[in-house]
Amino acid sequence: MERDSQLELYQLVADRLKEAHTRVRTLQVPEGVRMALSRKLLVVTAAAKHDLADAARRLDRLMKDLDEGRFPEGD
Repeated sequence: MERDSQLELYQLVADRLKEAHTRVRTLQVPEGVRMALSRKLLVVTAAAKHDLADAARRLDRLMKDLDEGRFPEGD
């Protein structure tokens, strides 16, 4: 049972990461902002390998920021 819920969470995070990558790629923002967002996505991806629940929380925050138009400073 626990394994099934873990697999469902993994699939949810994978699908949302794919969506987030697509959204970042299509944003009309300066390249530095896009790179900062891409780095955040890499952090979430790395976190998913060690703590799936934490990665899901990080991804939720990132998606909320994207929805609300809050972007990191570009380099």
